[in-house]
Amino acid sequence: MPSGTLYRKTAFTTNPNGGNPAGVWIGDSLPPVEEMQRIAKEVGYSETAFVAPASGLERTIRYYSPEIEVPFCGHATIATGVVLGETDGEGTYRLATIVGEVPVAVRSRDGVPEASLTSVAPTYTAASEALVGAALTALGWQAADLDGAIPPAKAYAGAWHLVLAVHTAERLAALDYDFEGLKALMQAEDLTTLQLVWRENADLFHARNPFPVGGVVEDPATGAAAAALGGYLREANLIEVPTTLLIRQGETMGRPSRLTVEIPANGGIVVSGNAVSIED
Repeated sequence: MPSGTLYRKTAFTTNPNGGNPAGVWIGDSLPPVEEMQRIAKEVGYSETAFVAPASGLERTIRYYSPEIEVPFCGHATIATGVVLGETDGEGTYRLATIVGEVPVAVRSRDGVPEASLTSVAPTYTAASEALVGAALTALGWQAADLDGAIPPAKAYAGAWHLVLAVHTAERLAALDYDFEGLKALMQAEDLTTLQLVWRENADLFHARNPFPVGGVVEDPATGAAAAALGGYLREANLIEVPTTLLIRQGETMGRPSRLTVEIPANGGIVVSGNAVSIED
């Protein structure tokens, strides 16, 4: 059985009590699938990243929630980048995910470690009326709650997410959904999370992300969904590019997170954030 070192970080924050916790397992070779799933369940965070080999700028990475493997995870990638920066030094690491290569630039800013991932090419498709209706039913929301300026869409930047934008902060704050009903819908539609957002202004979004397919009620910071949202806004011509957005997430959970999303005129979406260690 391959041996490795497990690190515990929380991403998109500089406060150990904020952000989204992730496990980062690094070894010379990846464990068997069953062992990675077992470790991820034991760690208990929304995702644990498994990285091999233990040195070099080119690594293979896989992501596991407590229940399933996910194709791509942003917050665990940011956590991984910070770990690699601390153990192997700053630079750009090239991570081979199952959806393609994801470069992660690692640096210190004012003495604080920061990582920036560049997603695979994003895409989107309009969400069907049936999907939106079923999602609203599971959420206990109404069609009138939605912001028509950002139509519902399935968005991708390594994993698929359903983007639903609402008119008010109050609607976003009131999240109490049908866990099993939404989980079944997301499994049928191959969705990793729901990217529920409220746009406060042109450069500031607030987000909440149900993740029942992974056995998690809600993620406090979701880098993959942030990249997917940025790609959707660009590809649907809903924003002028290039631009940079800030996404605030996790505040209603008591784990405030800050995700910086750089949206270039073309190519992958760049998501940046900090990560700090969690005490065992």
